[in-house]
Amino acid sequence: MTGDLRSAPIPGPGADDHVRGRPDAPLVIEYGDYECPYCARTDALLAPLPIRRVFRHFPVVSKHPRARVLACAAEAAGMQGAYWEYHDSLYGDQGRLDDPHLWDRVAALGLEVGRFDADRRSEAVADRVERDFRSGLRGGVVTTPTLFVGGRAFPGVPGAALLGSLAG
Repeated sequence: MTGDLRSAPIPGPGADDHVRGRPDAPLVIEYGDYECPYCARTDALLAPLPIRRVFRHFPVVSKHPRARVLACAAEAAGMQGAYWEYHDSLYGDQGRLDDPHLWDRVAALGLEVGRFDADRRSEAVADRVERDFRSGLRGGVVTTPTLFVGGRAFPGVPGAALLGSLAG
């Protein structure tokens, strides 16, 4: 007997999602991992496109042991109003993802280092990352990156056809 393995629909942007781009632009919901080189490549491909982008954490710790730590760090920066700046800095320099460099990024962004460190270790931040991860699992995410466009999943680095359709 085989069961119905269809995934639950991916929810649209919520009040606490990280969103950038014009509200009327095509919506892309991305599940990613800050230690994943394919996610960094996808980030570079999506950056210039005229899209409304939602980023959700999907740390694959079996392949990327610092992925959850990095997701928590991005959330902690977000608690000081610098989520996307921190996001961009992580993908912009994946060779420096250890703790001293995380604090250097915080200082460079003018954030409070002590607050950042406490926030990144907080239960609220861990719960936020876990909620993103579980929403991805419910939606059928099995790899990073996975993009959802029009409710359809596109696993892996986006190809030319998808990028072209988003470019308008």
